[in-house]
Amino acid sequence: MFERVLAAIVLAVCALLLLRLTMGVPRRYRFDAALRRGWLVLRRAGLRVWHWRAARRDAQRAREVADEAIQRARDRGDWDGNVYTPKSFRKPPRDKMH
Repeated sequence: MFERVLAAIVLAVCALLLLRLTMGVPRRYRFDAALRRGWLVLRRAGLRVWHWRAARRDAQRAREVADEAIQRARDRGDWDGNVYTPKSFRKPPRDKMH
């Protein structure tokens, strides 16, 4: 299956290059410009999809990190109304020995 697809692609490229050789100079310039525009459109579409996937992945990771931070904040302190007091602010117990 893969070999047939690869052979078809190679055959299409060879036919395209043969067609290009038979053209005159002005038509060849227009043909090359059209191919270049087509390639740029495909490239731009591919990059758009690639960056869209990366942005979704980054947004998901940001949500996970934010949820973890919120959970840690809930567990590490006390709320008195809208005042948050972290447990790290508590003083250690005094040593009664000295």
